[in-house]
Amino acid sequence: MKEIFNESGVFVKYEEKKVKMENGHELIHRSEEPTELWWKLKEAVKGRKVRIVVYEEE
Repeated sequence: MKEIFNESGVFVKYEEKKVKMENGHELIHRSEEPTELWWKLKEAVKGRKVRIVVYEEE
């Protein structure tokens, strides 16, 4: 196996917003936005057979 991508950071920005409705109920709006790091990974693995392992950084 040969390494083709080795970077760290946030791949997808995630956000939740609570919205109060007129009837008193609450809704949660969720938003996901890919970052530049996501697009770099996508280009690096496009068309290749890969194994992806993800570690959470603290």
